[in-house]
Amino acid sequence: MTGSSARPIRTAIVGAGNCASSLVQGIAYCRALGDEAIGVAFPTLGGYRPEDVEIVAAFDVDARKVGRTVGEAALALPNCTEVFHKDLGTMTAPVMRGPDLDGVSAFMRNQAPDRSFVVSQEPALDKAGVVAALREARAEVMINFLPVGSIEATEFYAACALEAGCAFVNGIPVFIASDPAWAERFRKAGVPIVGDDFKAQFGATITHRALARLADMRGVKIDKTYQLNVGGNTDFLNMMDMDRLTMKRESKTEAVQTAMNSRLSDNEIRIGPSDYVPWLEDRKVAYVRLEGRLFGGVRTHVEMRLEVEDSPNAAAMALIAIRCAAIARDKGLSGPVDDASAFLFKHPPVQFEDAEGYARLLAFAGETEA
Repeated sequence: MTGSSARPIRTAIVGAGNCASSLVQGIAYCRALGDEAIGVAFPTLGGYRPEDVEIVAAFDVDARKVGRTVGEAALALPNCTEVFHKDLGTMTAPVMRGPDLDGVSAFMRNQAPDRSFVVSQEPALDKAGVVAALREARAEVMINFLPVGSIEATEFYAACALEAGCAFVNGIPVFIASDPAWAERFRKAGVPIVGDDFKAQFGATITHRALARLADMRGVKIDKTYQLNVGGNTDFLNMMDMDRLTMKRESKTEAVQTAMNSRLSDNEIRIGPSDYVPWLEDRKVAYVRLEGRLFGGVRTHVEMRLEVEDSPNAAAMALIAIRCAAIARDKGLSGPVDDASAFLFKHPPVQFEDAEGYARLLAFAGETEA
């Protein structure tokens, strides 16, 4: 096992759901196994290793998590992701009661408690309380794992991060880093932000982009495409409320559109969550189809089925993004960090082709190779 000489990255989590569970497990896993840990992207980045991430605070609304440690909350219902590292006894940061705002929809309040949220009766912290908690914990980075569609709640925590001076990692499809007004607020406050909406480590969007880009490189004319995703975790249940999906569909669609030389019309591309299958739990199954024409206009199509455990797929990227946020703080950067965002997120402030995004991230971190 190889230790790290870098200082800890004091990190606060917003939303102690499945992605947070995988992140908490992942940090403990990397600390236990060091160089033997499997599937670690960028083992060293700007001098930081994944095990340098230290969770110092968390915020949630669920009665089964509020008042417990992040290690306990990681394994509490309704979390259903795979437990790949059980020894979380050292993950002792407290989970505090954040405000509901739009983080809990009316739809989710009417679902079975073992699949949905049980809203805590503890009094919620207001903005001053959240900021005070961040300052007391000496948090340097805040990562957002709220449910899809939590626009008001995400903006609330982004404002808290600004006031507390925490770099902000926006893992969900609410546009903060890619919104000019929010970008300017972070710039003026001298606080860096990376986002928006994680691409998974090896998920549907990144493979869809690769197929579309390959078709362009080989001269194939793509006429139509879809990506239909189903899953059984809380995120997929929450996304059965179609009113919460506008930004999610835009984020995933833009990620694929920008990988192609020619944009498709809205009627020729359909990307996003399609159904909730409870017994899949944290597994996500994606069905991707591209229809196009080869030389001479001869028709072709590609179909792909991808199955992944959803939350560890995001947590792998979160461990990169948190370290990028810390590097940005070390450099005194403020506002959106374009060179760190394009490779990691579906809807970054500036879109780059994946190979260029990879190179930019390495250059930003001062690395020659991953």
